[in-house]
Amino acid sequence: MSTDRMRGTEHETVGLAPPAAGPATPGRTRVNRLDTLTGLRFPAAFVVFLYHASLLAFLGVPWLSSSSAVTTYYDAVAHAGALGVTFFFVLSGFVLTWSARDTDTAPRFWRRRFLKIVPNYVVVWTLAMLVFAAPLTDMTIGLLNLFMVQVWYPDFAINFGVNPAGWSLGVEAVFYLLFPVLLHWIKKIPAHRLNLWALGVAAGIIATPLLSTLLVPAGAMMPTEPDTSINQYFFSYILPLPRVLDFALGILVARSVMAGRWRNIGMVWSGALLVASYVVGYFLPPIYATRAVCVVPAALLIAAGAIADNEGRFTLFRNRVMVWLGDISFAFYLVHYTVMVGVWKLLGSASYSVPGAAGLMVLCMAVAILASWALYELIERPITRRWSNPKKKPVAVRPAAGSRPLATQGAAEG
Repeated sequence: MSTDRMRGTEHETVGLAPPAAGPATPGRTRVNRLDTLTGLRFPAAFVVFLYHASLLAFLGVPWLSSSSAVTTYYDAVAHAGALGVTFFFVLSGFVLTWSARDTDTAPRFWRRRFLKIVPNYVVVWTLAMLVFAAPLTDMTIGLLNLFMVQVWYPDFAINFGVNPAGWSLGVEAVFYLLFPVLLHWIKKIPAHRLNLWALGVAAGIIATPLLSTLLVPAGAMMPTEPDTSINQYFFSYILPLPRVLDFALGILVARSVMAGRWRNIGMVWSGALLVASYVVGYFLPPIYATRAVCVVPAALLIAAGAIADNEGRFTLFRNRVMVWLGDISFAFYLVHYTVMVGVWKLLGSASYSVPGAAGLMVLCMAVAILASWALYELIERPITRRWSNPKKKPVAVRPAAGSRPLATQGAAEG
């Protein structure tokens, strides 16, 4: 990947000149780097870490000795993972749109996405199998997860098999396949109608849980939420096609910001709304808390962060530490669950009191960050830099009359 790449959340390569999609505000050249959004990636990954820690006891890792502490902790973070995933889905659509180039082609885009996602995914899949999953996973479930198609089956053993965090990459793979078409369609929407479209898509997201309860047979109940149907939860939360709405919302919001049509309320108010929406989720059935309540505040915060970067304003997330954590956040998201189980096993597979369990999680967090750094520096970054942009064949340059021949020159794709 070129060194002039956008240092944004999806690390899409952009040229030295700003992409030709229009300014974020009228009369202002759009910046390439969205460091605030990069910095925001890590808090989103961290809340997923907190949620997956709460699931350990339900998945055969009794790291907390008190069953009441397990229940209390799970109740506190029950929809934190969903908040992080929703944030990432909307963010993905936003950043890919912000960094898209008119000269790009679908095969080049898919190549970059493949190289960004798949190597880390396969490495962590292998680690998970070695650390804990192989004895618990039959070959079919293992292969479905390896090839990122686990999200098409209404079975939690398949959806969350091998690496429980991996299911969202199966959904993201569908986003990437559809992105060239979605962007082409959304670019045809007149600028003054973008916000109306965004509002309509947001309404569709909020209505998805209701539609799932009305249209999908209930079937078995979730083990962690006895009042929630597995089939309905699968349709609303895991199945890729309804989640495309989250991704499309990110595209629409990005187009609106780029066209100068977005009504920005700022990061402080956006963040406050996101926190408030999370609290509201405690008073709603899980199928609504995990799917509907946080998506609009998440979109508002993403837009506010991009606008702050474009206008050069200070944010808490645009600093060296947060940007570095954001850079390694994809690897962190993939590897953290495997690290938690691995560290617990290395320490003797014991059950801990609340203070001991808190210390264990701090240790797991530190090890996960180190493992993520290694994945980023040794796998993700070298591969994307080396192979994301295929080089064109050398082109011979005809020398001017009377001059010596020039050496054959190669032009790297911008």
